[in-house]
Amino acid sequence: MYRSVKYGAAMKIELKNTACFGVAGNFTGHLEQAGEAADFVSVAAAENAPKAVFPTYIPGACGTVPSFLGVFPFDSLEIRFPEGEKKVQIEPECAVVFRAHWNGDVIESLEPLCFGASNDCSIRKEGAKKISLKKNWGASSKGFSSSLIPIDFFSAGGILDRYRIASFLVRGGTVYEYGEDSAVRNYSYIYGTLLEWLLDKLNGQRDEGPAENINGYLNECGRPEQIMISIGATRYTPFGQNNFLQNGDESVVVLYPEDVYNSEQIKTMVLENDFPQADISVLRQKVVL
Repeated sequence: MYRSVKYGAAMKIELKNTACFGVAGNFTGHLEQAGEAADFVSVAAAENAPKAVFPTYIPGACGTVPSFLGVFPFDSLEIRFPEGEKKVQIEPECAVVFRAHWNGDVIESLEPLCFGASNDCSIRKEGAKKISLKKNWGASSKGFSSSLIPIDFFSAGGILDRYRIASFLVRGGTVYEYGEDSAVRNYSYIYGTLLEWLLDKLNGQRDEGPAENINGYLNECGRPEQIMISIGATRYTPFGQNNFLQNGDESVVVLYPEDVYNSEQIKTMVLENDFPQADISVLRQKVVL
């Protein structure tokens, strides 16, 4: 289940009408931990740059867009385990909703609107030709918080400079730290550098290797006004790297301001399932078969 979300006074996020994407390799070391670095050997990228943008949901998928990308995968309460798979991991991320400003068939600029906790949940298996094949396996295969926070300005000194990404797995009443507690500002590409890179990929990324032609997909689905991008998964803790989701687990991703709370306070909130409403974005999902 995912409900539409209002934030601020004037904007309503209808995720079912929003094209959704992820960014591969925006925290150094994550792809290696996930066993996916080899997938990108043939992908040209600057040092420390992300590797690619990949689609997770394309509303009204048609034409060359694979039909599975037209299935709405987001749920703020559950993760449904993919049939026949054994290894599924939380991918804890900060996701940003943008307004896309189009000029003909290209996106001229991206206007950041709000952000929230995201679980870009992923199947771990070899041989998938495209990243998206490990991302959207149907309804309730991904997560995006229904508690979104407005962005004042998308640059150093803005609200995101204060926020950190924490993630946990709750199993048998015990809370385990799953991803490294990481500052949003420490993404390899963030703010202006990220915006420039995103525009290049959304408009010019080719269908080669694990990557797909994003601009073609966006034009075929009617040039959506809103785009949501999960901007990259954190590195895993040793527990997170070596433990995969099981039936009955709970996945928790939290975006919190570091000048108000510390990591131990956040862990206690997860244990007690009690969070302040105003300044924290929480995504808590039960894993079900």
